[in-house]
Amino acid sequence: MRLDGIELRRIDMPLVAPFRTSFGTETRRDVLLVRAVTDAAEGWGECVAMVDPLYSSEYVDAAADVMKRFMIPALAEADRLDGARVAHILSPLRGHRMAKAALEMAVLDAELKEKGISFARELGAVHDRVPCGVSVSIMDSVAELLDAVDGYLAEGYQRIKLKIEPGWDVEPVAAVREKFGDILLQVDANAAYSLADASLLGRLDPFDLLLIEQPFDEEDVRGHAQLARIISTPICLDESITSARAAADAIALGACRIVNIKPGRVGGYLEARRIHDVCVANGVPVWCGGMLETGIGRAANLALAALPGFTLPGDTSASDRYYQKDITDPFTLDDGHIAVPTGDGIGVEPVVDILEEYTTSTEWIALG
Repeated sequence: MRLDGIELRRIDMPLVAPFRTSFGTETRRDVLLVRAVTDAAEGWGECVAMVDPLYSSEYVDAAADVMKRFMIPALAEADRLDGARVAHILSPLRGHRMAKAALEMAVLDAELKEKGISFARELGAVHDRVPCGVSVSIMDSVAELLDAVDGYLAEGYQRIKLKIEPGWDVEPVAAVREKFGDILLQVDANAAYSLADASLLGRLDPFDLLLIEQPFDEEDVRGHAQLARIISTPICLDESITSARAAADAIALGACRIVNIKPGRVGGYLEARRIHDVCVANGVPVWCGGMLETGIGRAANLALAALPGFTLPGDTSASDRYYQKDITDPFTLDDGHIAVPTGDGIGVEPVVDILEEYTTSTEWIALG
């Protein structure tokens, strides 16, 4: 497959409501899209890096820069190219997993379109639809939170995830459990705590949570293992899992009983599949996390979430959870599930008029 060129496109997507976590509040998303044009097809990728380096060390301007200066020239010099070779070609470049993932996704989408194969089939999906959960941000009051959760449950979401931080943890969790009873409920700390907070986190045990996600810093794997011996709520790792090797190490250390797989965070969907395989081999359930993706990233996430080891509802919410208008045909909830795209590649294409409406800049990098 010959790569003729790559387009880097920035779009500005307003959110339907502010999304607040322990590392800040988002009201809109500055998204970097990648369009890979080959001699036979074109494919789309989405970079999930945020505007600021708060969730991880990556941020969207840096992702665009490293793609232009280093990654795209490396792909252009390769003697042969397909989706499976992208990670190998880019491996001399340290870090920047979100940028690598976006390029791999775009090249793989183009390759699979040429071959007439869906993303789901390529990854090994066994389901044609996946159960969906929803992530609920930190709010100004418990009453506001309860109203929001009530609305999501009415829409059919099968699992509620509450964002927590010091000062917003036990009380909101207790209120949600008391009002809504035996729903599937979990919390996400986004690394807002430390081992000194172990007794506080232990106060969440009586609420029968599915899991507590990433309570400590991403590098504190040993701290998570210590916490796992103190509290009964299962620990799930997110930011700490950057590769299949990291997953294997965390599992061996007893640092987690569940893993959240985010393809952008780990360098792409093929590495995400390897993490899935490691977890399945060790009897560790996985679920697909979300980064407020547009329909492009959401389509690929649904394909990943249809693999057999994804036994917990993920953050693959409907398009209208975040956007009034998505850049693809919207994904909708049906009895708590979303259908996995079956078309070639990721199975979706941008709606041209909407894409142009949200576009703030484009840059074409010719390689042919």
